[in-house]
Amino acid sequence: MTVIIEFNNGMDSKIEKVKINYRGNKITARNLIVSSVFHININEAWHEVQKSALLEFICKGKVKFKPITIKFPTYWKEGLSVKTKMLLYGFIPFGGIHTITFSKIDSKKFTIVTKENDAIVKLWNHKIFIEKIDENRIRYTDKIELYAGILTSFVSYWAKSFYEHRQKRWQLFVSNVNEGV
Repeated sequence: MTVIIEFNNGMDSKIEKVKINYRGNKITARNLIVSSVFHININEAWHEVQKSALLEFICKGKVKFKPITIKFPTYWKEGLSVKTKMLLYGFIPFGGIHTITFSKIDSKKFTIVTKENDAIVKLWNHKIFIEKIDENRIRYTDKIELYAGILTSFVSYWAKSFYEHRQKRWQLFVSNVNEGV
């Protein structure tokens, strides 16, 4: 197992090689975990993380989504599947049609689980969970299991930078909320 851990600006991230079953075969995939502490009330964070507008805000600069089947709803709903095109850095098409299925949204455990895939990334399972530290601080964690065939290593390092970017944008969002912007 390979583990890479970095600590920067209160953000922890790591990538691990893992063996998983995929379509009847044992394959080497990656687990990616990126976690940060944000100064925001857990209920407010939970309310915001369920909005498609937050996803678009935190991805800005790295990924632009262009929904192709339905518009993104204001709030994500369990069981919803959306098909979208992903444009890296706002203009480079990647992976063809990217499918995002919201398989679980648990307001008691502050957890969202998506199952995602496209022509390049065969498996992109994403779990968001929020933990209360105190009344005004949370730990926000993205955990991703991904497999992209021979591109798994490359995609996992790009995904690490993507989720670090997302959490930096989350921090910007929280700062704007706290300043009343």
